[in-house]
Amino acid sequence: MRMTVVWSGPPVVVAGIGADGWDGLSRSAREAITSAEVIFGSVRQLGLVPEGDSVGERVVWPSPLVPALAGLFERYAGARVCVLASGDPMFYGIGVTLARLLGAAALKVLPQPSSASLACARLGWGLAETPVVSVVGRALETVLPELGDGRRVLVLSADEQTPGRLAELLGRTGFGDSSVTVLEQLGGPAERIEAGIAKQWQRPAGDPLNIVAIECVADPKRVRATRLPGLPDELFSGDGQLTKNEVRALTLAALAPAPGELLWDIGGGSGSIAIEWCRTHPSCRALTFEQLERRRRQIADNAATLGVPHITVYGEVLAELHSTAEFPSPDAIFLGGGLTQPGLFETCWSQLRQGGRLVANAVTAESESLLLSWAAGYGGTLRKFQIYRAEPLGSFTTWRPQLPVTQWSVVKLHSA
Repeated sequence: MRMTVVWSGPPVVVAGIGADGWDGLSRSAREAITSAEVIFGSVRQLGLVPEGDSVGERVVWPSPLVPALAGLFERYAGARVCVLASGDPMFYGIGVTLARLLGAAALKVLPQPSSASLACARLGWGLAETPVVSVVGRALETVLPELGDGRRVLVLSADEQTPGRLAELLGRTGFGDSSVTVLEQLGGPAERIEAGIAKQWQRPAGDPLNIVAIECVADPKRVRATRLPGLPDELFSGDGQLTKNEVRALTLAALAPAPGELLWDIGGGSGSIAIEWCRTHPSCRALTFEQLERRRRQIADNAATLGVPHITVYGEVLAELHSTAEFPSPDAIFLGGGLTQPGLFETCWSQLRQGGRLVANAVTAESESLLLSWAAGYGGTLRKFQIYRAEPLGSFTTWRPQLPVTQWSVVKLHSA
């Protein structure tokens, strides 16, 4: 889809419509619909508008929708257009997509209560305190980073199969004792609410228009996986090519992820740095570059298991960057492997945006000497970590040293 369309007609009215249909609309929303020359919406949404109350052409959204939007709005340029949306169009809705495509000034948004608002009203939960995860067009595993003992989470379902699949996911990830409440057709005459325990869930699939509420109960025997960096090493499968959790926590602190930022993870190994980066916030993104195919597979598997399946995995970084593909400039780069490869640092540094951060870890004398050289030329901060772990020695306990790690972190202050 092209990024923008120049809209010269009257403002496009984006009218939220709830499960209560036509009767629940405000007068201004009804007038916008009845006066429109073109009405876009799903089959269900268009069916909520009585035939005698609108004269405009009714256009069902095509599938896939997003790639077709630019052409649709160019076709009806200049017309009075009304778009029907579910609930609040700006809450995981079509209004957000249209604002990007047409610009906010081209829209007039008339929202209804969102499904999250209605769910919290029914449950007595505080909306501002309740995280919401959408699995519409997204992997179900994206719910996992939000789970924690005692937390309340809302999940926007993709369809009628989501509640059952979600209960199964909770059961196999240590949250089988969690309470699951399915709220269907909220605000409409067919509203229905059913609750149960995740590991005991046997309810058949119901209405596709539903939202799921989870009251999390964690199995205390399972390893905790929070959003804070430094997840236990045993949560990552692979061949041992892994930044250990103590150094990983220090590395993520140096990379300093912020919401919406993009990381390039060079020499991905098990994917631990990219995965922990993305777990810090749902909008964080990562590209990881790994030469070996078997490790690329394990990165993808680990990312899905730990709830960030949107990480994109590529091959060897220099080969990928020299291909015809275009890669977005990163906000941060982690050099975890291949430091001695000629041209690697210089190529990555040229791709880093101004103000971006680069962090490199070294465990060999050869790679450490490169960090010293780069720090002399580019500035930044050098640190050296030595981690000891307690291990049994006969009937006693001794401290086993891990490999010392030299770390260089630097901010790119100039574009050159």
